[in-house]
Amino acid sequence: MASSTAVSRVRRQLPASPWLLAAPGLLVTGAFILYPFVSTLVNAFTDRRTLIPGRFVGLANFRELLHDDMFWTGLRNSTLYVLGVVPALVVLPLLLALLVQKNIPGITFFRSAFYTPVVASIVVVGLIWVWLLDERGLINSLLETIGVGRVGFLSDQWLLLISAMAVTVWKGLGYYMIIYLAALGNVPRELHEAAAVDGAGAVRRFRTVTVPAVRSTMVLVGALSSVAAFKVFSEVYLMAGPSGGPAGEDTTLVMLVQRTGTGLTGRVGYASALSVVVFVVTVVLMLLVLRADRRERT
Repeated sequence: MASSTAVSRVRRQLPASPWLLAAPGLLVTGAFILYPFVSTLVNAFTDRRTLIPGRFVGLANFRELLHDDMFWTGLRNSTLYVLGVVPALVVLPLLLALLVQKNIPGITFFRSAFYTPVVASIVVVGLIWVWLLDERGLINSLLETIGVGRVGFLSDQWLLLISAMAVTVWKGLGYYMIIYLAALGNVPRELHEAAAVDGAGAVRRFRTVTVPAVRSTMVLVGALSSVAAFKVFSEVYLMAGPSGGPAGEDTTLVMLVQRTGTGLTGRVGYASALSVVVFVVTVVLMLLVLRADRRERT
């Protein structure tokens, strides 16, 4: 009798229990994700400023985007960043994972060394690379010593952007290497042995066994790195400065959002419109990556 009473009491509590357990997470999600997203979406259609509530202006902010040269500069740089960074972050970590996959003496040290940039602060990493690439930095000093001369890594528009891409790739290698190591651990060893028996070399086994086995992971890495590359801020900001490099030519879209929407006179409405564009483009990038993978499979 007592057991049936306890069961009925548990049954009365079960419908509400999941919501009680999920309540803390839902509150955090609503406060820090849903509310900012909805607020940004609403502000995109207003002329709100930092200290001024603003009024509804419809699509005026988006029409202004089309005539804003800095918007097109930021869109160009963010797109180039994706094109330059994503292929490297899809392929190089896979090759790195293959190198450190084998259990040989001392391999743990190299795995830790490759992963160290991931846990390092991006501010510290950016400052270190600024010191290295500065006109009076270590790399330019070495180039001058061997007779090449100093190179304007941080003063030339395109070299600065390429340098920032190199920092992003260098910092992301270890993170995506770990993802690939987990995927490679699930590849049956028998497939490699059978390919070796058939006379396939290392390169052929990589193309016919490894790549097909980790294709879904490559899609995941491509999607993650595409979104991160398009939303890049810290690397370019630290290396180019708040102005976005020479004449602002290295400004990215997220840097433009930060520059436009902050300060006492910040144009929150216009910055929100820029943020909506960034969100839409990142969603499109992910859909394109998934569609390309689906087409590859069919």
